[in-house]
Amino acid sequence: MDDERLTGDLERQPAALAGKRGQLRRELRLFEALAISVGIMAPTAAMALNGVAPAGLVGRAVPLAFLFAAIAIALVSYAFVRLTRYFNHAGSAYALVGLTVGPRAGFFACWALLATYTAFLAANFAEIGLFGESFFSGIGIWDNPDWVIISLVAAVLLWFFAYNDIRAVTRSLLSIEFISVALVAILIVIIYVKVIGGSAPNGQDFTLKPFVPESGTAIGAIAFASVFGLLSFGGFEGAASLGEETNNPRRNVPLAIAVAVGFCGVFYTLVMLAQSLGFGIDKDGVEAFSSSSAPLADLSNSYVGSGMADAINFGAMMSAFASGLGCAVGASRLLFALGRDGFVTTRLGDTSRRTGAPVNSLAVVMVFAVVVGVALRINGTTSVNAFFYMGTIGVLSMLIAYIVTNLGAMRFLHLGRREAAWRVIVPILAIAALVYTLYKNLWPRPPHPYNLFPYFVAGWLVLGIAITLVFPGLAHRIGRNLSRAEGTDVPPGDPKG
Repeated sequence: MDDERLTGDLERQPAALAGKRGQLRRELRLFEALAISVGIMAPTAAMALNGVAPAGLVGRAVPLAFLFAAIAIALVSYAFVRLTRYFNHAGSAYALVGLTVGPRAGFFACWALLATYTAFLAANFAEIGLFGESFFSGIGIWDNPDWVIISLVAAVLLWFFAYNDIRAVTRSLLSIEFISVALVAILIVIIYVKVIGGSAPNGQDFTLKPFVPESGTAIGAIAFASVFGLLSFGGFEGAASLGEETNNPRRNVPLAIAVAVGFCGVFYTLVMLAQSLGFGIDKDGVEAFSSSSAPLADLSNSYVGSGMADAINFGAMMSAFASGLGCAVGASRLLFALGRDGFVTTRLGDTSRRTGAPVNSLAVVMVFAVVVGVALRINGTTSVNAFFYMGTIGVLSMLIAYIVTNLGAMRFLHLGRREAAWRVIVPILAIAALVYTLYKNLWPRPPHPYNLFPYFVAGWLVLGIAITLVFPGLAHRIGRNLSRAEGTDVPPGDPKG
């Protein structure tokens, strides 16, 4: 395969291809951009499962691990918040890195983030199946259904929604998350009231000890456990992929990212503290937390009743659906941006005349995620393991994309003297946190099969590097098209909102 076959015929027929390249519709407001970031993070689904593994690793200190993750993500988000005041592009990190470091680095960052969103999409399918099993069994209409059947039905619905008008998509995301977050909020308020009031089921007391690790729990274990907190924040930058579809993007996109990170940081910490106190911080409580396949549902049964448990399972299932929808939207925009610039085929840059969705790119990411989910089920993988396997792969690739984006922020904002030099400490701390978290996921060597996942991610990233080196024409076209793209020209002074 030569360079022309890989990148299409953009070079030979630029005028003709420019007319065929899809144009996204700029029609979203602030709350709709916020919806995609919150939707991908899926607060309810994240809180319904992501504390289980950390409980087995750090005992009572799960809230501390999530607090660490929240602080790290706050530092990491600085780069996205500041850079999206200058650049707004469907490719998110593709443009943020491509215009600050270089086109090859931009392609690499986009390649890494594409793996993240697609892996998260496959993880969401498993999570929908997991909570769907609990919900349908709980209400008595479908006893012990196979999770992959629920996932496949959800995939069809998700594909339909993602193909729809982007405004309908974002509003659906926000509605789903609002309802599911409200259910969780009601539960944790009840837990706090009963724990503080001394009427908890097993006599649990209120304490802040979960923010202090037990003797013998190393800081490295907290860092390793915080990867599940990072998984909960994965996709916070989703609004950046709507840079070409959002009104007043230099104001609304960075504000949406900042609000999403701030809200989820507080929400996650409070919910994880409630779960730890709800189960109890003694040995029995920690064991119950770490062995639960649906901790919020279990706490609902203990503190409220089976009806609340069913509602929580339904909310978590819908939240996972919303996250999958957000990931499908984000991944398809990344692939759309690459295709529009001539990667593989310019047909990836086509959009629907009716809805404006990047139809071909959406089809690629959906088919890939469904095939992965089905393959895991055929292999006998449980829905819980399928979620954590694909989620871990997504997080590892995500860490790389975030590191490169923060390097771009350092170079463009501070070395380029566009902002105060002292602020460079923020991306430096962010990179340090990301590198340390990545290191703790590589060493000590994690148990099988988690020890294999870094090799999967490394292989994908090496392939991305090889593409930019073997096909230099692609990098040239990326650089040229990014510099010409609407909304990506660097303003002579400070950006205007």
